[in-house]
Amino acid sequence: MATTNGAKQLAETRPPLHEPQQLFIGGSCSDSADGSTFPVVNPMTGDTLYDCASATIDDCSRAIESASAAFETWSRSSPSSRRLIFLRAADIIEQYIHQDAPAILSSEVSATKGWVRVNILGTAGTFREVASMATHIKGEIIPSDRPGTTILVEREPMGVVFAMSPWNAPVNLTARAICMPLMCGNTVLLKPSEFSPKSQHLVVRALQEAGLPAGCLHFLPVSPATTPAVTEHIIKHPAVRHVNFTGSDRVGKIIAGLAASCLKPCVLELGGKAPLIILEDAILDDAVEAVAFGALANAGQICMSTERVIVHADVAAAFKERLLRRFRAVKVGDHTQDDAVSVSGLFSSVHAQRVKGMLEAARAAGARVLLGDMALAGPRHTILGPHVLDRVTPDMDIFQRESFGPLVCLTEFRGGDDETVRLANASEYSLSGAVFSRDAMRALAVARRVRTGACHVNGATIFFEPTVPNGGMGGSSGYGRFGGMAGVEEFTQRKIITLNKSGTKYPF
Repeated sequence: MATTNGAKQLAETRPPLHEPQQLFIGGSCSDSADGSTFPVVNPMTGDTLYDCASATIDDCSRAIESASAAFETWSRSSPSSRRLIFLRAADIIEQYIHQDAPAILSSEVSATKGWVRVNILGTAGTFREVASMATHIKGEIIPSDRPGTTILVEREPMGVVFAMSPWNAPVNLTARAICMPLMCGNTVLLKPSEFSPKSQHLVVRALQEAGLPAGCLHFLPVSPATTPAVTEHIIKHPAVRHVNFTGSDRVGKIIAGLAASCLKPCVLELGGKAPLIILEDAILDDAVEAVAFGALANAGQICMSTERVIVHADVAAAFKERLLRRFRAVKVGDHTQDDAVSVSGLFSSVHAQRVKGMLEAARAAGARVLLGDMALAGPRHTILGPHVLDRVTPDMDIFQRESFGPLVCLTEFRGGDDETVRLANASEYSLSGAVFSRDAMRALAVARRVRTGACHVNGATIFFEPTVPNGGMGGSSGYGRFGGMAGVEEFTQRKIITLNKSGTKYPF
């Protein structure tokens, strides 16, 4: 789609990356009530990119009041009017890939060229898919035993929704957090990650340009120091009706506890330790490609990343040979110096050290390092090359804990399907998995037994589709679902209305 003159003019007037980021409340940008800010840092260089306004409790209260007022009209708006806004937003955000989105994503989260495309084009797809749901938010009619009575069950929006989305896929996951609640007629408060406010604000900007009415969406970045108090205030505010959070299981437990204290529903998509099972009859080249993509996309910083490969002993040697060859071919480096790299820096130097520590601990516990030297590179030592660990057992920390890094753990099994299912399920995480076999029915039977919210047959553990009901099966991966009709279920509530004819008789 060609860029219009209006879009060109808008791009020219947009503030540079290094200008401060403000809050967005009630349809306009503003500083925080007390003028507080926090620095947003380039993880690759350590340089401060800009200062971001930090929302105070007063700012959040003002946003909640605005969202509550806007809900009265937005919840009654027509499906077609909402649809048109999201379709326009899809066209608008696609143009950002030719404007400032690559620079923002590259600077804030070390996004490679490919990851920028995934974020922007994937978000355009989310806008369009959510737009298609406008006229599918519907109820039902239930027959009644009472003469002269008709029972209607309608789906109604819940009210003000509090959404918290992470830095790792900042545009995609922000769209997922806010779009379905908005389409269902809710209004939204968005708290972005402190690592990526401008990346996440791209979604807000696109919806604003598309004509989303003032008060429907509020952008509330918060400094790390004040996040606990602000988050608790919003969750416990009586006008906030629903909470969704995507992030770590550690923080997810805190969010769940706060919501439970005031009996508010949540959607929590948390961590993962995705198992990929390779049965003895698998097409190994297909499995290798799926593992390479699943383990190394965005340097392994995806909740659905392939972290564990459970491979049958009969094909393990051949699989490892192919896997090592494929991993060695992956280009690693500083994406700011070479835009052809596939694996660049991790999101912070602290996290890079954490992943390195997990690798060292695994080697000390008896794992064998088949690939990787555990060396950190780049200006701030955030770049870590692909690593392959063999002989990883369930009693090792790296088998159980999410690494969020470019590594994969290999575990062999020699028995039948019962053994591989046991190994796959030997984890508190339950988000995603995969099974490879030429026998599709056998693979399907195994996939059904793997305790994950999604399990793919002859496909990667990472799978992006806005129609898919993404979410875990409990434990450290959380609960609830985003996407498709499951998202409609989460972000609406059933309301029973009975129509009774005049003169209805009651039993007493």
